[in-house]
Order: sequence, then structure tokens, then C-alpha cells
Amino acid sequence: MTVAKKTIKKDEKKTISKKNTKKTETDKKPAIKKTSVKKTTVKKSDSVEEFAVIQTGGKQYIVRPGETLKIEKITPPSGVKKTDTISFEEVLLVFDGKEAKIGTPYVKGAKVVAKIEGDVRAKKITVIRYKSKTRQFKKRGHRQIHTKITILEIK
Repeated sequence: MTVAKKTIKKDEKKTISKKNTKKTETDKKPAIKKTSVKKTTVKKSDSVEEFAVIQTGGKQYIVRPGETLKIEKITPPSGVKKTDTISFEEVLLVFDGKEAKIGTPYVKGAKVVAKIEGDVRAKKITVIRYKSKTRQFKKRGHRQIHTKITILEIK
């Protein structure tokens, strides 16, 4: 038994009937409003701000004086209370408003002084481990502990 193959010539075109489709109000794209952007000029003396990059808990943070941030939980050295100040000496970069000092890997003599506000806990996350067809199901919750600090000064 032989099967005949149908060949389509290049000149032949298949016609596809298109349905009349009307666009409803929900299908229409919303009109984009053009807004004017105000350009402000900033004096160089106003935009200069001192900052530093510190490394703690395996992460790097950009810090500025007076800023409050959450870092990985740190245990203060012995003899230091939880509400005392602590200094970070692993400073990777210091910018004082005029020049930047980049360390290799750390800047010599630079340190960031911060006040420990206390420990805080993050939002709870649920960890689910499931294997189908074997009735294995584990559900656990976890809340990461962070230390809240306020940057006092950059030396």
C-alpha cells in the first residue's frame, strides 16, 4: 500500500477565515499621560554626604551617620552590654565628602562607631518539605534574629 503525499506549491495560499472580533473596554490599553519632569539643580556642597562600607556577618552595608539599620545578629564582646556602643573595624571604603579611601581589603585606621539598639526578629517564614506518594510532610517555621544598630560616627 502506497501513501500519496500531498505537495503544496509556493503559489498556493491557504486562506484562514477570521472572525469579526470587537474590542471591549477592558481590552483597550489605558491612555498614557505625559507628565513634565521638574529638573532641580543641586549644589555640589549640598549633595556631599559622608558614608562608609562595612562588612559584618558575611554581608556588606553602606552606612551613614545617624542611620538605623538591621544587620545579622552579633554578640557583643565580653564585658560590653547590649545597649553600649560597638565599633566596626572591617571598613572597606570611606568617603568623607571630598575623597574616597578604598581598602585592600580594609582601610587602615578607619572604624565605624554604632550604638546597639537591641535584637529584633524578622517575619516568620514557613519551610515545607513534601514528598508525594510516600506520606512525607514536614512543616516548620523560622524567624531570623537581627541586631538593630544606629550609626553614630565614621572615623
